[in-house]
Amino acid sequence: MNKRILNIALPSIVSNITVPLLGLVDVAIVGHLGSASYIGAIAVGGMLFNMIYWIFGFLRMGTSGLTSQALGKRDLAEVVRHLVRVLAVGLGIALILVALQKPLMAIAFRFISATPEVADLAATYFHICVWGAPAVLGLYGFAGWYIGMQNSRFPMYIAIVQNVVNIAASLGFVFGLGMKVEGVALGTLIAQYSGLGMAIILWLMYYSRLREHFQWVGCFRSGAMKQFFALNRDIFFRTLCLVAVTVFFTSTGAAHGDVILAVNTLLMQLFTLFSYIMDGFAYAGEALSGLYVGAKNAISLRRMTRALFGWGIGLAALFTLLYGLGGEAFLGVLTDDAQMIEASRTYFYWALAIPAAGFAAFLWDGIFIGAMASRQMLYAMALAALTFFGLYYGLRASLGNHALWLAFLSYLAVRGVAQTLMAGTVMAKARR
Repeated sequence: MNKRILNIALPSIVSNITVPLLGLVDVAIVGHLGSASYIGAIAVGGMLFNMIYWIFGFLRMGTSGLTSQALGKRDLAEVVRHLVRVLAVGLGIALILVALQKPLMAIAFRFISATPEVADLAATYFHICVWGAPAVLGLYGFAGWYIGMQNSRFPMYIAIVQNVVNIAASLGFVFGLGMKVEGVALGTLIAQYSGLGMAIILWLMYYSRLREHFQWVGCFRSGAMKQFFALNRDIFFRTLCLVAVTVFFTSTGAAHGDVILAVNTLLMQLFTLFSYIMDGFAYAGEALSGLYVGAKNAISLRRMTRALFGWGIGLAALFTLLYGLGGEAFLGVLTDDAQMIEASRTYFYWALAIPAAGFAAFLWDGIFIGAMASRQMLYAMALAALTFFGLYYGLRASLGNHALWLAFLSYLAVRGVAQTLMAGTVMAKARR
């Protein structure tokens, strides 16, 4: 069981780590163009796309659970239909985003303070990269389907190819052809479609035999689409809760001043690093729990859950130790500002508690997605978000920024505890 978990988790971790490299490469390239406005434009444009695409992450999460359960049932026709459905829905959403790009941009800039120069450059970046929406949402569908098929290596290969193409294309456009922000945007766009092209090629090379099981009849039948949208509706609202907490954490930190904002941002990098690792194991939970629920194999589901939490407990302990011994040195790599490093010491113990408070939430998320227990995930997230806002507003007057961190860690812990209490519902799915 441990081998099966690692076969899915390790490639997923590599994929997760490569994701921020796309944005990092863009920033590094424009950082050599001699104007801070270019960096600001990429930062603003990248933030807009991150927020938009994050909301539609249900296309990946919902597909992995549906696909793995169909695979567990050995219903190969339905396995293929799940891919066709998510690609069709993703394309529809992407076309709407492209068609509404101007009003979306106008609405976004009502909430973003930027100089006219940065706003103009960010608009250029946005209006080029938005044409990549079909590729990005298509890749969400393929990634979820591949994970549901117990194959996390293909998403890893795709992510690596995207980064290589992005670096080569952006460097060529900017330094070879003399383009600026538009060159970086075109490099990103080409990388996105290169990733989609590779996803299609890999499917044709390794899964094309499944076409013989596919029939258009029933592909978009009302029952199947109702299940698809009900599952993804719950994940969508869960994601909105998650985005609300994340955005509030950042904006509230900013209200405490520039130093606190910088300190919170630095310490949150420790959470981000831990999340990349735990998400890899969550993906393993998605793939395997869906497989065992679909196969009605309750014994293997329990074995997988115990093994997965064994890894989670071990990694939480390891990261707590690593952060305790080397966390301050890690912050020193991110900044050489002595004031920020000194200020971070006041809040550092909160970061030490992140692994213990958060590991269960990540792992249960994966298991619940695979088991299609999306309603229970939504309930847990809603309760956690209410806990977050309640604690912060109840304690902010006396604790200040400490209240924000206490609320955030409680939010993580409540998610894990609530899902643990509801886990019986998931286990029962494998016995029906």
